[in-house]
Amino acid sequence: MLAAAATTATAPTTTLDVKVDRLRSTKGVLRICLTADPENFPGCVDDAHAVTRSVPAASPEVRFEGLTPGSYAVAVIHDANNNAKLDTLLGIPREGFGFSRNPAINFGPPRFKAAAFDLDETAQTQSIRMRYLL
Repeated sequence: MLAAAATTATAPTTTLDVKVDRLRSTKGVLRICLTADPENFPGCVDDAHAVTRSVPAASPEVRFEGLTPGSYAVAVIHDANNNAKLDTLLGIPREGFGFSRNPAINFGPPRFKAAAFDLDETAQTQSIRMRYLL
């Protein structure tokens, strides 16, 4: 009987709070993508397991609950005009962006490894600093 109970035990889950700092304005929304798939970072386009959220820029915090422990990365876009994309001018972002662990930005977005963090069974907070190039 104990063996049957042990096999039906649920997998451990955890919580991640994401706080976004240094917003240029409170207009529009923050589009937040949480992924464990290096191939789909930072866009989360083809990642069926990615968790995405849109929150008002006036409330720059979001909580992800029920996550399986593992290695994750977060990408954030400040979609100030709320058109569901990162606006660019000649390939340079015109809206704010940020990543977990706040890695250095050179040409293009950082690799998954630079933004990745390990999430264990203890709740964690990632503070993401927004960057604006134009």
